[in-house]
Amino acid sequence: MVNKAVITAAGKGSRMRYITSVLPKALLPLFRNEEGKTVMRPVIDLIMDSLQEVGVKKFCIVVGKHGKLLMDYLFERGVTFVFQPEPKGFGDAVLRAEDFSNNDPFFVHADDGVLTGGYREANSLFEEIKPDAILLVREVSNPKRYGIVSVKEKGEYMGHKLYIVTQAEEKPLEPKSNLGISAVYVFSPKIFQSLKRITVKENNELELTYGIQKIIEDGGEVYAIKLEKEKWLNVGDPQSYYDALMYSYKNLTTTFSI
Repeated sequence: MVNKAVITAAGKGSRMRYITSVLPKALLPLFRNEEGKTVMRPVIDLIMDSLQEVGVKKFCIVVGKHGKLLMDYLFERGVTFVFQPEPKGFGDAVLRAEDFSNNDPFFVHADDGVLTGGYREANSLFEEIKPDAILLVREVSNPKRYGIVSVKEKGEYMGHKLYIVTQAEEKPLEPKSNLGISAVYVFSPKIFQSLKRITVKENNELELTYGIQKIIEDGGEVYAIKLEKEKWLNVGDPQSYYDALMYSYKNLTTTFSI
């Protein structure tokens, strides 16, 4: 079972300014029902709860220069903090957690949203087949804005379409599919070596998608589970955050695995 998770929370949150100049994205709240009462909980709580429900026990939070408030909030929960001094990309943030992984598999989760499901399936599939990576993908209407995968069908798994990923691209100008990568992954430690072998141009960011593509080029196995009913509740921009607030209020539940 995958019992470690890395949550990347070092981004500036520029699309949610001005609130993110004082409050990290990970502390933006969504609605939830607790003991019959409507409460608002920071999205970091919902992320950690969703992962704990599928067996994650150890967390590593990647923080940046403005991470003090988030560190204060999580200080007593026994999490590990690592630093990304400059925002050099999602892949660079994940590399900071190599010592935390200690050669164990782990979830990776962005801090700007939470899925309403898919965590159990990803963990279970990894336990069964031990691939190099598992992605959770969904159809998107604007594939130029996402990491996009090309795939081969592999049947079904726990009621979801299952794919072998043949290519992964970051925000392609000419997308080969509309299957976008949700910001939740399971990786073997191979992702670290793949990311280290990538050279990025000066002032460019090291994207996690580049590491996934390198795994594929090296003959590794990357699987994708297609999400249909599940939603990504995104707090990363004003319109998406409004939609996530409305969804979480209308679908009040004690967990987000609905």
